[in-house]
Amino acid sequence: MFNKKLLRTMGLYKAQFISMIIMIALGIGIFVGFNMEWVSIETNVSKFFDESNLADYRIVSQEGFTKEKADKIAEIDGVDAASRFFSANADIEEYDGKAASLTVTENPDVSGFVLMQGEEYDAESRDGIWLSDKFAETNGIKTGDKLTFVYSGIKFDGTVKGLVKSGEYMICVVDETQVMPNYEKFGFAYISPEMFKRCMPAEFYPQINVISSLSKTDFTKRADSALGKTSLIITNDEVVSYKEAMGEAEEGKTMGSILPVVFLVIAVLTMVTTMHRLTAKEKIQIGTFKALGFRDKKIRRHYTSYAFFIGIAGSVLGIGIGYFLAWFIMNPNGAMGTYFDMPEWKLPMPWFCVVIIIAVILLLTLIGYLSVREMLKGTAADALRAYSPKKVKHMAIERTALFHKLSFGTRWNLRDTVRHKSRTAMSFIGVVGCTVLIIASFGMKDTMDAFINTYYTEAAAYASKIYLADEADDEARKEIIKKYNGDWSSSVSVQLNDDKAVSLDIYNNDNSLVKFPGEDEGYTSIKKQGAYVCMRLKKEFDIKEGDRLVISPFGSDDEYVVTVAGFMRSLTESIVISPEYASTLGIEYKPDSVYTETLKGDIADSPAIKSIQTKESIEESFDTFMQIMNTMVAMLITAAVILGIVVLYNLGVMSYTERYREMATLKVVGFKDKKIAAILTGQNIWISVIGIAAGIPVGIFLLSYLLDALAGEYEMQLAIFPLTYIITIILSLGVSLTVSFFVARKNRKIDMVEALKGAE
Repeated sequence: MFNKKLLRTMGLYKAQFISMIIMIALGIGIFVGFNMEWVSIETNVSKFFDESNLADYRIVSQEGFTKEKADKIAEIDGVDAASRFFSANADIEEYDGKAASLTVTENPDVSGFVLMQGEEYDAESRDGIWLSDKFAETNGIKTGDKLTFVYSGIKFDGTVKGLVKSGEYMICVVDETQVMPNYEKFGFAYISPEMFKRCMPAEFYPQINVISSLSKTDFTKRADSALGKTSLIITNDEVVSYKEAMGEAEEGKTMGSILPVVFLVIAVLTMVTTMHRLTAKEKIQIGTFKALGFRDKKIRRHYTSYAFFIGIAGSVLGIGIGYFLAWFIMNPNGAMGTYFDMPEWKLPMPWFCVVIIIAVILLLTLIGYLSVREMLKGTAADALRAYSPKKVKHMAIERTALFHKLSFGTRWNLRDTVRHKSRTAMSFIGVVGCTVLIIASFGMKDTMDAFINTYYTEAAAYASKIYLADEADDEARKEIIKKYNGDWSSSVSVQLNDDKAVSLDIYNNDNSLVKFPGEDEGYTSIKKQGAYVCMRLKKEFDIKEGDRLVISPFGSDDEYVVTVAGFMRSLTESIVISPEYASTLGIEYKPDSVYTETLKGDIADSPAIKSIQTKESIEESFDTFMQIMNTMVAMLITAAVILGIVVLYNLGVMSYTERYREMATLKVVGFKDKKIAAILTGQNIWISVIGIAAGIPVGIFLLSYLLDALAGEYEMQLAIFPLTYIITIILSLGVSLTVSFFVARKNRKIDMVEALKGAE
């Protein structure tokens, strides 16, 4: 009998049951999806890094390393393996406009690759090329094809022997200025040391890559001792593939602990209100069961099963949504597939997700139990009496003359709001949640648009960036600068305060082809005297204008004291000075990059040119990034609208059933359906306006927190355009009005006789 009663009750209150299941499913789905994403990143990426033997440390020197020095590093106690390493961007002669990072590792067990197709790696091969499989697929390159790489005028010709994936290039970008990989134009390729020796005029390895479990402090001390000088040592945290992968995992972890909480908290609070109202409506039924002799235990079990069923149904549906969301993000052709290039894309279910799902089901069941227990208090006669809301005291405003001047609808809604505080609070929370998600989602897009405009569209006035060859002499460098009328820069790796590795960037910007985003807005002008520090260093070391900083170039015992003249925003941890200030301090440098308005196709080949990057290629990488972001924004907006509709419709129907007799009374005394609908809609509008007003600043705060936590390395500034505020208000208010319209239409079906003859 109780099973049939369960089905009948679910049919009678289907709106409440469906809305609660959807809310639980959304909360569980987003929680499972985001947490599966970051766990799968950590699991798959870590396995890939192990399989491809990603180095833990990279010792860098522009002078290069001999075999003897590499052996000294390999002999350090605590070092598992070491290898001399070469990597440089090279154009592909057979494919105009395409390039690859040409790579050589003397030991394939250090910074190697995973073979996907073709021949195994042969360290003795004089013409073998092991090419990125994703780059090959995108450009129609197959094993057996001939390729010629051109680096600084030197040609490396060979045959594609295998297609591979590498942990070093899991995120394959030209440099840190390019946000997203573009496999149509850029990939990577490994060649053997033998082929490198055959083609290169002189052996040159600017890196020693090391696998070691030593801490950076211990390794640095031992490496400096072995080499006899201070060296620039780069950890995985400074390598794009590792840093960005761990950043994505951390982002997923943070998002997984914030967004689902919004949905789950609203779902649980709505469950409390809904189950209380549902059992209140069923109070006479409960009294009838008691009168017929059913034990309280059996009745409690029956009504508690409603909440248990909602928890089970919502969780099962939520797990499905979570798997879909995680798969949508984490698959070779999905959002993350355009960013990561790795062999496996498994989706493990985190153990803590199972624990949380069980806890949510138990909590919902407890809510159902407590709701029915309240209605079972007293005798069967007490239970048979219809539920009456608690009497409320008159509001203070009711004693004023102003209150009596208000319209009837306004006075009625004010009293109802006070009488049903929990329902009003839940409607308010629903509107706030909807508003927060909408403005945060659009604000994320606005911030990214402003970031691209600030750092690239306006700041980069050049058409091409020429990277000069390391072996180019001063005359050759000056000739390139003069020939293409370019601005230029030089980067010197230095230690700040004896422990922090930063880039000292020396810029000659006579043509204003490069701009530096300011601390607050606009751009910082680099004066001839003084140093300009990026915001991350300012925050980390609490640097103020006028402070004096001690810097020391790696590989040297020289120290220089620079005076802070101002601050700027940068993609890298850097300090910017002018050539004049560098000369005053006596810092040695060589221009390594030239910025010119000349198009790449009009720049002639030269031994002094290592590679060329176009502004267009950077912008294209952002196009891919923005497509992914737009998809994510659309998903969040959809979730926000569903949240608003489900919560408000559920509470609207609840409000309608609670005020059924009151509206019947209004109809009896002559109120038209339109007037009653206006009264119902008016209350929702009040709550919506207040909820939107509260939700906008909360959404801005949430977005600001996420920017600091997840995108601090980009030194972004929060930006929300006026159109975003307008859209947020229209969408949030539109959801409320739409729900109000459908709920208000129900008053046409009120049976006045039936409603008014029931017991008070």
